[in-house]
Amino acid sequence: MARVYENRPCGLDKALGWLERLIYRASGIRPTEEMGWKTYAVTMLLFNLAGLLVVYALQRLQGGLPLNPEKLGAVSPDSAFNTAVSFATNTNWQGYGGETTMSYLTQMLALTVQNFVSAPPAWPCWRRSSAALPAAPPRRSATSGWT
Repeated sequence: MARVYENRPCGLDKALGWLERLIYRASGIRPTEEMGWKTYAVTMLLFNLAGLLVVYALQRLQGGLPLNPEKLGAVSPDSAFNTAVSFATNTNWQGYGGETTMSYLTQMLALTVQNFVSAPPAWPCWRRSSAALPAAPPRRSATSGWT
């Protein structure tokens, strides 16, 4: 991650660099330009909103989707919304009985994916805010003086 943040070459650049450039071009991203905080904030919120809507939709439509051998029906609107919001905010509060409520597809495509994609958008925010914090003053140890 340090190499990525410092814009240094990574091990997969040669193998996947072409794919990254293709995605950038298709998305209209200019990798050489910095993104301002306002643009980043709006983009992060839209990305998380899209994830929330996909998780909600998969839960509500799971009855007609594949990988549902138990033929589970749609999750109720309030439970689907609660679960979608909790996974989009990475709190992962679960008010349902796992395999008796969610199909395999919903668990894999909605919940598991959301576990991985909901936290990383906050990393740059943490990185910027932690860089602005003052360094902690040295502490005095009872046995050896300053530490």
